[in-house]
Amino acid sequence: MNKNVLITGTSTGVGYESAILLAKNGYKVYASMRNTAKANALKEAIEKDNLDIEILELDVTDLNSIQSAVKIIIEKEGKIDVLINNAGAGFAKTTELASEEEIRWVTEVNYHGVVFCTQVVLPYMRKQKSGQIINITSVGGLVGQPFNELYCGAKFAVEGFMEGLATYVGDAFNIKITNIEPGGIATEFMTSAIGKTAVDGKLATGEYEPVFEKYMAGIQKRANESQEQVYQTGIEVAEVVLQVAKNENPPLRVRTSKWAEDFCGLKTQADPDGTKLVQQIKDSFL
Repeated sequence: MNKNVLITGTSTGVGYESAILLAKNGYKVYASMRNTAKANALKEAIEKDNLDIEILELDVTDLNSIQSAVKIIIEKEGKIDVLINNAGAGFAKTTELASEEEIRWVTEVNYHGVVFCTQVVLPYMRKQKSGQIINITSVGGLVGQPFNELYCGAKFAVEGFMEGLATYVGDAFNIKITNIEPGGIATEFMTSAIGKTAVDGKLATGEYEPVFEKYMAGIQKRANESQEQVYQTGIEVAEVVLQVAKNENPPLRVRTSKWAEDFCGLKTQADPDGTKLVQQIKDSFL
């Protein structure tokens, strides 16, 4: 029986590549995005390879939108086997310069959206006694980074939310949870992040400006040095998504490159995939 997958944020990048790759590997994919006017590339890929993908409108910052999309899938399929929380947005700006609207936005997109999508899908997975939730988080969910503190804060929140959830929905309801933690991804995600940073056409202002310019120069240097393999492509991360989806016993955490593994080494060396920690928590509380 084909597995039904709901993926958020599929207009570009990892979501787009994951939708195509999963469909090519026998999954029925519901590819969602906030603005379906951006679905042209995905539509062309569907037609070209005759892929079993349906495009849905879903805004992760709107609970009604999430509920409507999930209802469509349940009415057609009766179940959702895999939820891939991929939708997110980068943000690089010092806390002092960020507006209230920006702080709320980066949290809504990167954290609240994951919580609400999970909340809406969980009852169906619980009733069917099976399911898998895969979250595209980031090394920024484990390691705080300069000028990314608001983004990292939201990703840390996802990591904590999913870590807590994994301690009881796995044994009780056979729902498996994995956080996929890429380093840099060479997609429109980075362009969007930098675009959100601009203040009156500048990347930073005041006393922060020279520090920020140093930070941006470092990003550009790493991007140009491909031999360091800092930045992965969307398809490379999508291949990890597929491996996790096919895994009968997936770990809580997976980094997607050697660079990401090394970058998080101090945080993860005692328990790289999170398995020991989840077991310890279960032993302590359940």
